[in-house]
Amino acid sequence: MKDRYDVIVVGAGPAGSIAATTAARNGLSVLLVEKRQEIGAPIRCAEGVSKKRLQQHIEPDEKWICSELKGAHIISPNGITIAMSEENAGSEVGYVLDRKIFDRALTEQSAEAGADVLVKARVTGLVTENETVCGVYLMYHGEIHTIRSSIVIGADGVESKVGRWAGIDTSLKPSQVETCAQFLVSGSGINQDFCYFYIGNEVAPAGYIWLFPKGGDLANVGIGILGNRSGSKRPINLLTDFVAKNIPEGRIIERVAGAVPASGPIERTIANGLMLAGDAARQSDPFTGGGISNAMDAGMMAGEVAAKAIEVGDVSEDMLREYELLWRETIGKDIANSLIVKETFFNLPDEDLNSLAESVSDVNFDKMDFIVLASALFKSNKKLLWNLRPLFAQKLKQKFSAKSIFRK
Repeated sequence: MKDRYDVIVVGAGPAGSIAATTAARNGLSVLLVEKRQEIGAPIRCAEGVSKKRLQQHIEPDEKWICSELKGAHIISPNGITIAMSEENAGSEVGYVLDRKIFDRALTEQSAEAGADVLVKARVTGLVTENETVCGVYLMYHGEIHTIRSSIVIGADGVESKVGRWAGIDTSLKPSQVETCAQFLVSGSGINQDFCYFYIGNEVAPAGYIWLFPKGGDLANVGIGILGNRSGSKRPINLLTDFVAKNIPEGRIIERVAGAVPASGPIERTIANGLMLAGDAARQSDPFTGGGISNAMDAGMMAGEVAAKAIEVGDVSEDMLREYELLWRETIGKDIANSLIVKETFFNLPDEDLNSLAESVSDVNFDKMDFIVLASALFKSNKKLLWNLRPLFAQKLKQKFSAKSIFRK
């Protein structure tokens, strides 16, 4: 550990590791700091990720791939199953990872690129001068160290302390957080080629239950519900009831709990000398709660912008605004669209969810066209289509914009 780096990255999850790797590959000196003593543990994730988006950041390795999915099954309250192909099932469907090994692989990639990695090292505050972040105070081996840098990238998770210390409001209301619990279940009995999502206010009010296969009849069985909708039963109680009813032969061998931002984009992710990425920037999908792909994409953007800013000797908020614009124009649009879906579907009674499932039960999602899907939904529930009009307008705009570009 040196006393000065070009970039200090706080948090060695997917966002932090990719940011560190990208910055180091651009010739910067980088320190990657993780407060836990072990990278990737404890696991607080369903561990699903899109194959295509993962491959943009790291070469797949069978050591950390537990299963390869063909698609997803969505089960409505009345038991209707909607089958979706991998391509149409979202950025959480593709590979099911072993996050303990995967996160370490990402960190090893950072180290190989030239970054210094510290574990069991806790950042206790930011060094600031002239209203600019220029380093961190670090608790390591029982001593406080002052480590200076040109840029700090905060990838320290939900309600980021790094962001708060820089004057960014990272607090979340209960309605903006999915409270989650997950069991690793042996003897799950599920088809290992598919993941499963159970929706409905009885099983998961304002949320859903997921089953992700992990090979050898193992599965991650989890639940996420909005913090203001848990009622008298906590997520772990609802999940226990679900497993007892639906997987009676299953044996729970691990239990974890956590929280995921479900608020949509944060107001800002930059300050003088600072950028936020991943859950720290609320870049997870507010509807599904998935965040691995977005975190890696944002980490790469942050690393690239850091390299540009340091090269020209300008780490001001104005210079770092390129990062803000980049992620909002890409993953930010998907996050905003997902927020519309979340705020619509999480308020539907089970009767409407059943009606929607019936209306799209004959849709071929392998060859799904957006207009066909919209038409099916419209036949079922005109009010729903009206509530989703901002999403449809955005999708249509993107669709015809893409056609125009193609013609050119």
